Amino acid sequence: MKAQLKMKQAPAALQVVVVGKENVGKTQLVSAMTGVVARPSNFRGATIACEWYATEDVEFVDTPGIMRHSDTETTRAALDMLGQSDTVLVVVQATHLNDDLDDLLPLVHGKRGVVVITHWDRLADRADEANRAVEKMREAAGVPIVPVNACKLSAGERNQVLEALRDPGTIDKDRFKSRSAWRRVEPSKTPLEIPVIGQILGLLLIIAPAVAAVWGANHFAELVDPYVQSALGPVVERLSSLPSLPREILVGSYGFITMGPLLFVWAVPTVVVFSFGLGIYKASGLLDRMVVAIDPLTRPFGISGRDVIRIVMGYGCNVPAVISTRACSSCSRGTCISAIAFGSACSYQMGATLAVFAAVGRPGLVVPYLLYLLTVLLIYSRIISPKRARSKLNVLMTDGRTFLVLPRFSWVWREARLILAQFFMRALPIFFLITLIASVLAYLDVFHAIAGALGPVLGVFNLPSDSALAVIMATIRKDGIVLLAEPGVASTMTAAQVLTAVYLAGVLLPCIVTVLTIAREQSVKFAVGVVGKQVIVATVSAALLGWGATLFL
Repeated sequence: MKAQLKMKQAPAALQVVVVGKENVGKTQLVSAMTGVVARPSNFRGATIACEWYATEDVEFVDTPGIMRHSDTETTRAALDMLGQSDTVLVVVQATHLNDDLDDLLPLVHGKRGVVVITHWDRLADRADEANRAVEKMREAAGVPIVPVNACKLSAGERNQVLEALRDPGTIDKDRFKSRSAWRRVEPSKTPLEIPVIGQILGLLLIIAPAVAAVWGANHFAELVDPYVQSALGPVVERLSSLPSLPREILVGSYGFITMGPLLFVWAVPTVVVFSFGLGIYKASGLLDRMVVAIDPLTRPFGISGRDVIRIVMGYGCNVPAVISTRACSSCSRGTCISAIAFGSACSYQMGATLAVFAAVGRPGLVVPYLLYLLTVLLIYSRIISPKRARSKLNVLMTDGRTFLVLPRFSWVWREARLILAQFFMRALPIFFLITLIASVLAYLDVFHAIAGALGPVLGVFNLPSDSALAVIMATIRKDGIVLLAEPGVASTMTAAQVLTAVYLAGVLLPCIVTVLTIAREQSVKFAVGVVGKQVIVATVSAALLGWGATLFL
């Protein structure tokens, strides 16, 4: 893993490592201090790589949020960077000051530094008492302590922090004793904190962005796609006279122009809607409450509530979802990655799946499709997860309920743009490379050869042998809609066969873009293992579905 990403190369007189726990506002503070917006390595509000920000005098190194009781890649990256610096900026929350200091002071003991207290605006009802407590703590500790509102950092607060960094104090954890009177501030409860009700509500809220993204993208595509296809018609007609290989690369089954509308008309709207939905959740503070609510439900399957968010995130794009698993515990990261590869419908896949069901006059098949996919995903996760991840002792560590705020558009955009950037910068280039390779294979008639050899094997899944080519191409393209491209294939299938064919095409192989991302994040060996396990589980579950569904459909 690349633990560090330079954002600014300008030399600075002083390098300061910024440390704090998750969601204390470190990145927001440093961004406001320097006027630099976080780059895509900051994902879903949690920095997943060390990032450099610089002013004329100071170079800030923003580290991932430290999860004191966890063993994540991001925590290790933060601790590694902390060990390389003598000057630190410790960021703690006013609402949880004692807890944050108890966890962070042992890590920065003996270093020169400054303490910044964020979320100061949430103590407005007892500002005088809080200011006196801070002054007493400052005198006892001998370290500059600056209260700020990172969301609206004033010029005065910015100058106070910079001035303090010019003359930092030596941090001695034993001198931070004058805080016994500091009262923890807890926000009000919501229905998410009610047993059972909160778990159900949390699950509904988590799947809501995926449902909205698919529904919105489908309606958008239905309106726009006819115009796009009409505009491309003359282009396709002219290019059809090209020599066979260039023609296949441009307008063949996998051609750039053929796949372009599928990508930009179906996939991009899905990612946009989904990213803004998650952005609203994160910026409002609702996301953290949701993951706490559902954690007891998901832990028996080896995944935490935080991991579920990343799996659902894959419905927008698998690439940022896999990258974000750097913040997973080591005992659950492998399971989470495998679950994303297996159960997260990549970009346009879910929309295309719905289109297939609708085109054959069976839109209601989406319900058993999703229920079966979820059931197999949970069983799969349970089987491959290590025992320690499923332990009752593996409780999600939290610092209490998060405060809920009305999200500003700028905050939502900051969260959404990071997901979008990952999609456009990482997923699209690989997508076009795969399109090129698939076009060449189609030109060489490799797919027809494979279909001919595997046709009889489809009997295992109760599928007709003449659907082999359509199923194979749909498996590679990850859209299922190819089943409609082969004349007469889908229309002659029973409801059980259509359901099985779409399911098999969706889960037999992970998206190739996803596999390459997994190999880069983990290793080639790990990625091969993910593919192997998925093929086995998909084959067995598809065979069971193919024959079992005939009893109900």
